[in-house]
Amino acid sequence: MRRPLVAGNWKMNGSRESIEALLDGIKSGLGRVTAIEVVVGAPAIYLSDLQCQLQGTAVAWSGQDLSAEAPGAYTGEIAASMLLDFGCKYVIVGHSERRAYHGESDQLVAKKYAAARAAGLVPILCIGETLEEREQGITEKVVARQLNAVIELEGIAALADGVVAYEPVWAIGTGKTATPEQAQDVHAFIRGIVADKDAVVADGLRILYGGSMKPDNAIELIAKQDIDGGLIGGASLKAEDFLAICSAAN
Repeated sequence: MRRPLVAGNWKMNGSRESIEALLDGIKSGLGRVTAIEVVVGAPAIYLSDLQCQLQGTAVAWSGQDLSAEAPGAYTGEIAASMLLDFGCKYVIVGHSERRAYHGESDQLVAKKYAAARAAGLVPILCIGETLEEREQGITEKVVARQLNAVIELEGIAALADGVVAYEPVWAIGTGKTATPEQAQDVHAFIRGIVADKDAVVADGLRILYGGSMKPDNAIELIAKQDIDGGLIGGASLKAEDFLAICSAAN
């Protein structure tokens, strides 16, 4: 049985004051949520605050990105070892916004996955198609390409050390929504790619849904066989909404 995972991604939002209040709200409401794993990811500059507030609690925390390189002359980058210094357990790699706005290729994302894994971090690998790609009918081609970049670099066994998050880019902040059936279809396709290479890895792989999961659709989405939790964007900025999703996964 795969343990559900709910991961909040705060993107480039927050202040020290608002993050303190948000974490207080999440911690106070998690007593009724026991059967899932909960992670929050904040901008790197606030990771020390997460470490201070979450140390010793049931909530883990995550970096939002990392460098594929070892520490060195890479001004502005963040090494895996630096995330570990601040107690991170997870790190997000290949988020759709990194791919779109920073030109991250499948190969660079695979190297980041490898760097995270080598350091002992759990990478959350984001994959997914744009609206144009979905309308062209190439969703599976895009998703397979992005996933296979990691498999080709690291081998299929490496996926046992990470998490995959399916992000239909067209359903994030656009007003469009993927139905639970559409989401399940892609999740099943992803698991099938892995199963063709290693059934044991596929069975244990947690695949999260990252397409605007909210309290009003979380139960229906997480009820699907191959949806093992969520990568939550906007709804993770409100403790009440995030906790409602956690309860749905619970």
